[in-house]
Amino acid sequence: MQERHPTPDKDTIALLPPFERLGLDRITLVSTGAQAKEAYAALTDTPAWGFDTESKPTFKVGDVSDGPHILQLATPARAWVFQLMDPACSAVAAELLALGGIAKAGFGLGDDKKRIVSKLGVQPQGILELNTVFRERGYRKDMGVKGAVAVLFNQRFMKSKKAATSNWANARLSESQLVYAANDAYAAIRVFHALDLA
Repeated sequence: MQERHPTPDKDTIALLPPFERLGLDRITLVSTGAQAKEAYAALTDTPAWGFDTESKPTFKVGDVSDGPHILQLATPARAWVFQLMDPACSAVAAELLALGGIAKAGFGLGDDKKRIVSKLGVQPQGILELNTVFRERGYRKDMGVKGAVAVLFNQRFMKSKKAATSNWANARLSESQLVYAANDAYAAIRVFHALDLA
């Protein structure tokens, strides 16, 4: 019988010191084909990435999102936030996701995968759902990024509700959107390495 591990609750996590997030100096916004090619060269040097997407939220019943609008990929050193409006940028993003042999680790990726297939026309390869890894190791059903950071680093991962529900389809992303998006992917790659999955 597998040992069950407790997961810290919200109140416990709230008392932890904050997780050190990436600042804007380590976040690259990618919105053109040329920028995407530079990102491709940097990213394909590493064997695993933190991975996430953001879509403009839908507030009405029956509304269907045409996301993802943003794709985030991160290494332990920096993150790239791809805006998927430009067709050349989207094409490179699709190429990155279709690459085999590179782990793309994140939390709650079921929706992301479906949306990528419908928007970018590729089946993402090497997707690693970190919640599954925690479940296999005896943690409760869904760990999520906050629980994982608390368990592995004894730190509190901060997420802005305002940024989470902001318009990710905007041509100009705010600094808080960039920091929010990049750090979701960055925390995932940090968790991946802390779990010795590399």
